Amino acid sequence: MSNFQVILYTDGSSRGNPGPGGYGLILEWAGRNVYKEMSQGFRLTTNNRMELMAVIVGLEMLKNEGTSVLVVSDSKYVIDAVTKGWVFGWEKKGYKDKKNPDLWSRFLEIYRKHRVSFQWVKGHNDHPMNERCDVLAVKAATSSDLLIDEYYETLEN
Repeated sequence: MSNFQVILYTDGSSRGNPGPGGYGLILEWAGRNVYKEMSQGFRLTTNNRMELMAVIVGLEMLKNEGTSVLVVSDSKYVIDAVTKGWVFGWEKKGYKDKKNPDLWSRFLEIYRKHRVSFQWVKGHNDHPMNERCDVLAVKAATSSDLLIDEYYETLEN
């Protein structure tokens, strides 16, 4: 785990894009062999929204500001937007012509409270934690307990 206090594994899923979707995440605390899983489904959303939502919710679950976190994700959308600095430019331009401004602004708010690094993993490539997050995301997307993605359903469509 090197210098990270927490590793956050994430995945998002949608059954159709848009369609019912869900996210799954696992928080792993360094040196404590402690894991926490979380997932939630939405009745109409996109895969990218769920990928980003998993990261947001995972970071929001951390109690102590300034936590050193490694986010492990198979989402180039999320990782590239942050590591290549795109999202900071989008923010300066008020997210003009960008999708998911509600989630990106929510992401940046929590991102700035922690020390966050990212690691990309290839999806569906036998990475145990990524596979588990995928199972959680798909199960959430296909559950009967689906929330309404208010922003997406009212403003993006």
